[in-house]
Amino acid sequence: MIPAAETGPAPVSSPPKKERGTPFLLDFVPLEGEKETRLKPFFDRLREGRLSTTKCPRDGRIDWPPRVTCPRCHTESLEWIDLPDQGRLYAFSAVLGGAPLGMESEVPFAVGLVDLDGAPLRLYGRIEGRPWNELAVGEPVRVETYDVGDGRFFYRFRTVR
Repeated sequence: MIPAAETGPAPVSSPPKKERGTPFLLDFVPLEGEKETRLKPFFDRLREGRLSTTKCPRDGRIDWPPRVTCPRCHTESLEWIDLPDQGRLYAFSAVLGGAPLGMESEVPFAVGLVDLDGAPLRLYGRIEGRPWNELAVGEPVRVETYDVGDGRFFYRFRTVR
């Protein structure tokens, strides 16, 4: 087997190779190619370092997570908008045991809800930057996109101070 570092990431349109050995049905990071999802623009933007979502041009509704159809008017003609990259920690918790498959070695880690500055959304994600027992509600965080290790990208939050 040739190491992934020598071959580069898998093409965007094909399913990524599972380097971590996590069974597909237990994988928390979605497949990102056009064949697997109609939300490919979301993952393309993550790859560029941008967190985005969809907005309905008819009724102005902004949804999280991104949608392919407006839940109010049912149009599929949604616009992609970038979200703010700063926010504040609304609530958080720690994963101290019973971590998802493939994340056992990362315990303990923090997850939380973040209110994005200037957006009517509260997002859930992993919180990085400080130990969970040093976090505080209201603390400023920033959005961070990252390669999960097999060419797919996702987002998390990092403490600012």
